[in-house]
Amino acid sequence: MDIIKKAVKNGQKSLSEHESKLFINSYGIIVTKEELASSEEEAINIANKIGYPVVLKGNSPELTHKTEMDVIELNLSNDDEVKAAYKKIMKTGVVPKGGILVQEMVKGQRELVIGLIRDPQFGPCVMFGLGGIYAEVLKDVSFRVAPLTEYDAMQMMDEINAKKILEEFRGKPAVDKKLLAQALINIGKIGLEHDAITEIDINPIIIKGDKPIAVDALIILGNGADD
Repeated sequence: MDIIKKAVKNGQKSLSEHESKLFINSYGIIVTKEELASSEEEAINIANKIGYPVVLKGNSPELTHKTEMDVIELNLSNDDEVKAAYKKIMKTGVVPKGGILVQEMVKGQRELVIGLIRDPQFGPCVMFGLGGIYAEVLKDVSFRVAPLTEYDAMQMMDEINAKKILEEFRGKPAVDKKLLAQALINIGKIGLEHDAITEIDINPIIIKGDKPIAVDALIILGNGADD
């Protein structure tokens, strides 16, 4: 049984971050290297396998606003910091056992957002724009009704005010626009193929080198069945 069908059957209103990333990755969208840990020792082992620095996050379908709930610890650079971060997150009391995500710390100056909403009139619509902390403030976004062609996706990139950050930027290479376009096309495909998904929020997508990497993701589920 796939992730969406299982979540719908369990009555979940959303997927956890890890489930959301596993799902979008199955559609070819690049996500962070990450694994779930259920103990301090396991978290340390995963961190060493991934390579420092790492991030620890609480992981549960209920944790849709992790920053506000104080269940994120960034830029951890050794075993002791991972151990302390694990303890701190578990002390909040909002994270279930086995619900600590250990992921690579992706650094980059360019942050984007990709999303999906389900419009009552037009159906699944794909959103692209400036991400990170500026997403809600600047609302520099572009929309298209699914399905998308590569031409549609490229047009979306050209429509945002901050489009120059997709070019060579502060000594960094231009973003791989074909890869970004494919991500937008595939998000539209998800909306068309899975009626149970009402919303997708991939924010931020950080540009590492020229590659867009999904650092956080949230999939919201509705009441509809997923055939």
